[in-house]
Amino acid sequence: MNKKRIQLTLFIEEHTAPIEKIRQEFNPEQYKLIKSHVTLCREDELEPLETVRLHLRKLSFAPIAIDFGAVVRFADGKGVLIPAMGDNEPFQQLRALILQSLPEKPRRHEPHITLIHPRNGTCTDAVFEAIQTRQLPRTIQFSRISLIEQEPDAPWTIVEEFGANWL
Repeated sequence: MNKKRIQLTLFIEEHTAPIEKIRQEFNPEQYKLIKSHVTLCREDELEPLETVRLHLRKLSFAPIAIDFGAVVRFADGKGVLIPAMGDNEPFQQLRALILQSLPEKPRRHEPHITLIHPRNGTCTDAVFEAIQTRQLPRTIQFSRISLIEQEPDAPWTIVEEFGANWL
C-alpha cells in the first residue's frame, strides 16, 4: 500500500533554466513531478512532524549558498546529479536546527541536485556526454524551506513554506 510522502526541500529559485531544461529533456517524468531542488530532510527524519514544524516556525536562519561541482552519474550509471562541493556547514547546521531534540540523531546528508532520477529515467553514455557540455550554475543561494508532500504517483505539492530571517 502506497502512502503519502513528505520532505523538506530547498527549491531552486535562481539559475533554474539550464537545470530545468536538462530535466525536461532527459527525465520528463521527474520534471512533471517536482521542480529542481535540494532535499533538506527526508521523510524518515521528520517524525514527529509537529515537532519539526514547531522548530521551523521558530527558526531564524540566513539564506545559505551551496557550491556545486561537475555532474556525476549514480545508481549504476542510470542517474545523474550535481553534487555539492566543500563541507556545506551552513546546510548541515540548518538541518541540525530543524531536527534538534528529535529521537534520532541527524545523519549527515550531502546536498545535491538530481538531473535524472533512476526511478523514472535512465542515463546513457550519449546523454551524459550531452549533459556535460551544458553550462550549469556553480553557486546557488536558498532562502526558503518548503514542506512538501506527494500522494502516490502525483506531483509534489507545497504544504507550508518558511523563509530565511537574517540573523
